[in-house]
Amino acid sequence: MNPQPNVAAVASLIADPARAAMLMALADGRAHPAGELAYAASVTAQTASSHLARLLAGGLLAVETEGRHRYYRLAGPQVALVLENLASIGPAAALRRKPLTPEAQKLRFGRCCYDHLAGRLGVAVACGLQARGLLVAVADKRFEVTPTGVEWFCRMGLDITKIKPTRRGLARQCLDWTERQHHLAGPLGVQFTALLCTKGWIRRMTSSRVVEVTPNGWSGLKDYLGVEMQALCSQLLP
Repeated sequence: MNPQPNVAAVASLIADPARAAMLMALADGRAHPAGELAYAASVTAQTASSHLARLLAGGLLAVETEGRHRYYRLAGPQVALVLENLASIGPAAALRRKPLTPEAQKLRFGRCCYDHLAGRLGVAVACGLQARGLLVAVADKRFEVTPTGVEWFCRMGLDITKIKPTRRGLARQCLDWTERQHHLAGPLGVQFTALLCTKGWIRRMTSSRVVEVTPNGWSGLKDYLGVEMQALCSQLLP
């Protein structure tokens, strides 16, 4: 007898209102911590933990650990497709998200994560480096610098052959806690951020971790990485 897919088990996981709210909160393709998912589902942290464990065991979610935090995302595009098809049947409902303070919005836009660039700006820079074939995402949450990338960084004023890798490599993928996408970390991320400061493209605030982009910085980021101010700022949702 041929095995049959257990549709009922998957359907029962999605059918719970709290779990469905969590899944829809993850439908944007980003990873989110348990606290945000609990808020979206209007449940306690303990209840959210139980629901997330069931969704993980059922193959609907994947989890990624970054430091002390755990971030959850949909297990794959097939899960997103199921959610989209189900959502198209019934009436739309607004997702519950916490509003951001002005300072939180600045931190989300651009900040330093330890000594490397993070936030929406950091993610955009990492995406620009990958789009131009300068970095390639590889296993173990690392970035590999391509031969073209080595030349590009050198022209920018950064000789990566002189940067000492750590045991985790030269360039690391760091999951951004606001954008839920990866930015560039590791020794290369630190040195590249320092280079952008030296060039006067970005400016670190002395009183916080906020990073601002200078007019020259916007021009350089657009020319070298395709990062445009209007597009980046318009995507910053409250």
